[in-house]
Amino acid sequence: MPVSPSSSARAARAAVAARLRELMLDARIDGKELSARCRWHPSKTSRILSGKSTPSESDIRQWCGACDSGDQAEDLIAASRAVELMYVEWRKQHRHGMRQVQEDSLSQHSSTAVCRAYVSNVVPGFLQTEAYATALMSSITDFQGTPDDVADAVAARLKRGRLLYEGNHRFVVLAEEAVLRYRIGDARTMAEQLRHLLAVMPLPSVALGIIPFSAPRRMWPLEAFYLFDDGEASVETLTAEISVVQPRELVDYHRAFAELARAAAYGAPARALIASAIEALD
Repeated sequence: MPVSPSSSARAARAAVAARLRELMLDARIDGKELSARCRWHPSKTSRILSGKSTPSESDIRQWCGACDSGDQAEDLIAASRAVELMYVEWRKQHRHGMRQVQEDSLSQHSSTAVCRAYVSNVVPGFLQTEAYATALMSSITDFQGTPDDVADAVAARLKRGRLLYEGNHRFVVLAEEAVLRYRIGDARTMAEQLRHLLAVMPLPSVALGIIPFSAPRRMWPLEAFYLFDDGEASVETLTAEISVVQPRELVDYHRAFAELARAAAYGAPARALIASAIEALD
């Protein structure tokens, strides 16, 4: 597994390593003896204990067996799997196409009361039109070289838009003005998308703020992130999705969102920025 830039993932990986170390100490053996019992090189044991390498499920079973603690294996495997879920490469998620990921996202949004989204590159999925989503997801599929199930993935993504009208959900969105200007698809696609933003702004479930190019900055532009109630943040990088659950990191993301919100324009000024972007397409 790639080394995650998220300290949540690092801390979780370190916790697994600490539990493995405890088993070794309880068995009164050192790293050299454990390596011999597992029949692997001592450097592998060192990498696992330092958190530089994530043990496979087989590794964990061997480790527990070498420490006469086979009953601990399943719990440790579950903990290790949780670490892997914190940092997942897009290519791995999309290895069979994008539809399943979109359906999983719908499930997550459906169980969230308040979703806060900061976007610096594209319109968030739950506010996308069909043409915009198709253009965007086609380009992602081409770039990643993953299976093309864009039509099915778009259909799954559009289901998220229904949550604007159904249930007790609220979506608080902060978008950089650049999002209105980046050309996803052709001019007609962009104009339709921007008009859709104007159409959903009056909905009671939606709060949309636009951060103007000229806004004084206390927070610099960040990669897109989503806050699901108070329990999780999802950060989108070029190559991976990072799930943040560590409390102190969540505090930082909520603080960043609040700072970005102070720089945003709302209501009539936000609509004027969208209208200006539409006019620029003519």
